[in-house]
Amino acid sequence: MEPPRSWVLADDRPGNVNQALGVAEALGWPFTVKQIRYGRVAHLPNWLLAASTHGMMATARLELTPPWPELVIAAGRRTAPIARWVKRQQPSAFLAQIMWPGSARDFDLIAVPEHDRAKLGPEVLPTIGAPHRLTPAVLQGALPAITALVADLPRPRIACLVGGSSRRIPCTPEDARRLGAAASALAAEQGGSLLVTTSRRTGLACEDALAGALTAPHRLHRWSADGTNPYIGFMAAANAVIVTSDSASMATEAAATGKPVFLFTLAAGTRPKLDRLHRRLSELGYLRPLGSAWFEVDAPPLNSAAAIAAEIRNRLARRNGASPAGSLATDCCAS
Repeated sequence: MEPPRSWVLADDRPGNVNQALGVAEALGWPFTVKQIRYGRVAHLPNWLLAASTHGMMATARLELTPPWPELVIAAGRRTAPIARWVKRQQPSAFLAQIMWPGSARDFDLIAVPEHDRAKLGPEVLPTIGAPHRLTPAVLQGALPAITALVADLPRPRIACLVGGSSRRIPCTPEDARRLGAAASALAAEQGGSLLVTTSRRTGLACEDALAGALTAPHRLHRWSADGTNPYIGFMAAANAVIVTSDSASMATEAAATGKPVFLFTLAAGTRPKLDRLHRRLSELGYLRPLGSAWFEVDAPPLNSAAAIAAEIRNRLARRNGASPAGSLATDCCAS
């Protein structure tokens, strides 16, 4: 099939953009990134914005010009009116949306994590977790920059990815102390070491508590807005990964490494939809509670971006009268 002219709508939310780029990269076709900058009315509900660019700044609208795309990939609620507007300019355009846009109208494919429990319909593809850009090639490419930093640390090396407080679930210094102690116990049991990195949401008090509780050989990277985060490099260099329970992205990306993933649950618990994701990852063999015995992963690296890309190819092929390669079901979002 001839690659369609493709646009990725990239707004001001890096997490959304990475999901859309992950799918575009998994397709392997050339694509153009269109920067979406929002204006004052972007907060209005999608039913009111409809198919329009009213939510965009006037200068950003100037980027949306012919030749119009045959495929649009976007993520997040606020990009949906813009994708619909593009379809008005190019009625044959295939709209692939990541995350529920509020209504399925005009969209040819909507990829939604199954733990979100979105409305199901012919347009909806449930996925395991969220799409991402973390491929074996990306992990391999991150190793050279991290090799010298971890060279003296004993194996097995265990990456510890620390999130933090969310709107409903706080992460406290006591949580951070428990995490540091549990991670150190696992490393000591295995005769290994820790590669620890915090995030924007961790906070100074939790970082200090975590640092004080780390007794195993380790490298600790404290998050900084101005610094380079070794997040991917730590996962690449590790033999196993620990993630905190507050982030769907961290759990999904850790499962993409093909390495054992341990879950540390905050004392305040987790939101119901994250509980559903964790249970699903556990059922599929990717995830175990921190404190479990050492285990080997018997599932392939998780890759929802590849699953979405395959479904886009299949639907475009059917539209063009070609034979599709076969659809990927929810429990096959791995490669």
